Amino acid sequence: MAAAACAALLLLPAAAAVPAAAATTPRTAAAAPAAAQDRGELVSAKRLYRLATPRKVAAELRSSGFDAGAVRYGVDAYRLEYRTVDPHGRPTTASGLLALPRGREGRLRAVSFAHGTGSHKSDAPSMRGHGFLPSPSLTYASAGFAAVAPDYLGMGTGPGLHPWMDVPSETTASLDMLRAARAVVPLERKVAVTGFSQGASAALGLARSLQAGEDRWFRLGALAPVSGAYDFGGTELKALLGGELEPKSSVVYAAYTLVAFNRLHDMYDRPEQVFRGNARHIEALFDGRHTGRQIMAGTPETVKELLTDEGMRMLEHPTGEFAAALRTASRVCDGWAPRVPTRLYLAGGDQEAAVENTAVCRAELRRRGADVPVVDVGPVDYEDSRHLGSNVAATASIVRWLLSDLP
Repeated sequence: MAAAACAALLLLPAAAAVPAAAATTPRTAAAAPAAAQDRGELVSAKRLYRLATPRKVAAELRSSGFDAGAVRYGVDAYRLEYRTVDPHGRPTTASGLLALPRGREGRLRAVSFAHGTGSHKSDAPSMRGHGFLPSPSLTYASAGFAAVAPDYLGMGTGPGLHPWMDVPSETTASLDMLRAARAVVPLERKVAVTGFSQGASAALGLARSLQAGEDRWFRLGALAPVSGAYDFGGTELKALLGGELEPKSSVVYAAYTLVAFNRLHDMYDRPEQVFRGNARHIEALFDGRHTGRQIMAGTPETVKELLTDEGMRMLEHPTGEFAAALRTASRVCDGWAPRVPTRLYLAGGDQEAAVENTAVCRAELRRRGADVPVVDVGPVDYEDSRHLGSNVAATASIVRWLLSDLP
């Protein structure tokens, strides 16, 4: 039960890889990264698979445990590769999933969906042809939207390692994915933004960017993040270290935090400073080539068994660049208020994203004048995980909301 319930996407069974492409559009640019001003330029668009009829989409969603009540169209799914920037502003490339409703004419309203935590490079929407990861995008596309789902930096076909919970680079990758999608299909200006778990923070980063006018075309139209660790460096880490969340999930997230943030912010010199036992093995698990199950098998059962005293102090009392980075990850709801229809989704009893994160976010938004409703989707589980279940239930609720009379 514990093994099945923890670490969100990390423990999902391996889903089918996408089948060989049925068709490929001509490349629009050379694959090498270009200057930062070329952000969002489409490198390639490859059709991955086709669900030709609404019935086929509905069957796919139901087989993956998702609701099919909003299905109206068949779906064509594409992997886009595009130019973006890395956390240091240097040119790079990234990939993502674009799912389009078959037979729908004219400009489409885009729904940007940011996925939850994964470990292997294939734990990304454009790399899976079935199951949990592509199902939100299939839901939105089959309802008539253009579903735009970034894989994030270092995931999918993107080079390098994934900078986990680095909201600024999640934001640029998400915005540039929208720009690349617009090179494939005509899109309306207003974008509905959503995301789950890690992707909830990414969604708020994108929403702020769109509302601030950081793109010449796209504007924020609606916002609906799901089960986010919005106060990551405060509420979430405190609950994780204090034993309030599922123990094995806490081990994985504590290790991922130290490894991923150290790559960007030089928090420690040697893994032995922060990890007990075979410390180099712990660090190597997060190389993009290990599956979630391998990470689970290769880490201890409790945070105390994982961390040295120094590692524990580093997470409990962060300093320097690490503290600054955690503040950035913890302030996605601070200092602004969405001026569009907004909802915050959660599931009571979530054992991975402390529900108090949502209360903190709502309070911050209210201080800025946005009284945002919280939608509790109830006691829903997926693969024995309340956290994953929140995404399944919220996706069904969000698509119905977006199909209502939103401006």
